[in-house]
Amino acid sequence: MKDLPADQRPREKLLARGAASLVDAELLALLLRTGYRGQGVLALADAVLTRFNGYAGLLHATPAELAGIKGLGPAKRAELLAVIEMARRALAEQMQSRPVFDTPDRVKDYLSLHLRGREHEVFVVMFLDGQHRLLRVEDMFRGTLTQTSVYPREVAKRALALNAGAVVLAHNHPSGVAEPSRADEFLTQTLKAALQLVDVRVLDHLVVGQGQVVSMAERGLL
Repeated sequence: MKDLPADQRPREKLLARGAASLVDAELLALLLRTGYRGQGVLALADAVLTRFNGYAGLLHATPAELAGIKGLGPAKRAELLAVIEMARRALAEQMQSRPVFDTPDRVKDYLSLHLRGREHEVFVVMFLDGQHRLLRVEDMFRGTLTQTSVYPREVAKRALALNAGAVVLAHNHPSGVAEPSRADEFLTQTLKAALQLVDVRVLDHLVVGQGQVVSMAERGLL
């Protein structure tokens, strides 16, 4: 970037004109800072964005996927993963300040960031207060690549401990296919019945795949 005129360098452009003035590759280049022999930082940034089909894909990148890109050493990967985590936490903070289903896409974005790329199935519960604002998100059960052992009693106990009024259930499909299975439907109904006994509503069960999040409530499966 030293070869560019001063007013065309990403940092100087950002400071003079604002972040919106930068194209995607320039914005990422500011974070990466350097390229490698034979490839400048702007070219590296463009290659990374091409690999993940833009920022939406990059925000869902796994550590293993980042490690496979030439020019992204441990320091750069750590910085990118930190940005991804900041995005996840920002979404969580927004859900704590308003009912989660005021912004259903934000819930899907959050869960996609939280679960995409996991090698094993993870069963997550979002505990909500009486106004459906987020209290806490917890990974409650972890299974094999094909199934997870979920204990309704443990979910009910945790909901009572947090004084939750409702929950959103979620789990990932490591295969990448987000389509709910019959076992997913059965588990949802089992948990719904167990939580009704302690006056806790199941608002939704979301299945996270590689590039999609499926809502069982939207499918009429609750």
